Amino acid sequence: MPALRALRAARPEASLEIAAQPRLGALLVALGLADRARSVDGLGLEELFGGAPAERARILAEMGRVVCWFAGRDVGFARRLAGLVPGAVVSTPGDHGPRLVWEHLVATAGGARDAMVEPVAVGAALREEGRARLVAAGWDGDAPLVIVHPGAGGAAKRWLADGFARTIQALGVVPVVHEGPADAGAVAALRARLGDDVPVLRDPPLPALAGALAGARLYLGNDSGVSHLAAMVGAPSLVLFRPENLPWQPWSAAARVLVVSTTALETHDLIAVVAAARAALG
Repeated sequence: MPALRALRAARPEASLEIAAQPRLGALLVALGLADRARSVDGLGLEELFGGAPAERARILAEMGRVVCWFAGRDVGFARRLAGLVPGAVVSTPGDHGPRLVWEHLVATAGGARDAMVEPVAVGAALREEGRARLVAAGWDGDAPLVIVHPGAGGAAKRWLADGFARTIQALGVVPVVHEGPADAGAVAALRARLGDDVPVLRDPPLPALAGALAGARLYLGNDSGVSHLAAMVGAPSLVLFRPENLPWQPWSAAARVLVVSTTALETHDLIAVVAAARAALG
């Protein structure tokens, strides 16, 4: 998100287009971070890995500037892309060196680190849609909104369900649990400890999820895209990381990152998470 802001700041008169997974593209357009979105799978980028003539990928030649965070280590890909779009920037998040990944992406876009990190404003319509989905999921609309996301893209990134459950019990709150497309197992494990009456917000459209998160008093989750979204919209966020994944931590000052074990529930981890969550709730 800061990198997209840097691109827009460099050429405010230009239209900014994002090529990404469709759900993510729709989110970025809804939040005003991009003007248009298209599926990255429709660009024909696979043609730039081989010697065959670029057919679908020729659409890139219509662009005034291209910044590609994909296949930056493939010399042939970078050369062929530069042949279509002279001056194209080709990098990958894995090239971040000592910097955090988001700092690296801002740098490749030509932006200044500290100028791009204000929370993203979420409009009233998305906030209202998010609130309506929360109420439909079972939130009473009055209790302090605590959203918990126990899932993550890989099982190794997930704090134990007991850790989430004991944190919630220590806080004395009834949370709304978010369940994404790959989170059914993690959510079921948490509900087994908290009870089946815990509200579950199941896989809403990402713009609506942004609206829901923007109203949270506290967000608690693992190293995941949902956690990045919560921090991005300014929700007070507590995000749990393994030490090796810290370069991918959120850019937003709304997020506090804690390192925890994801293989065993350590007492010191639980104490730290509960204390940080209480502090965030005030």
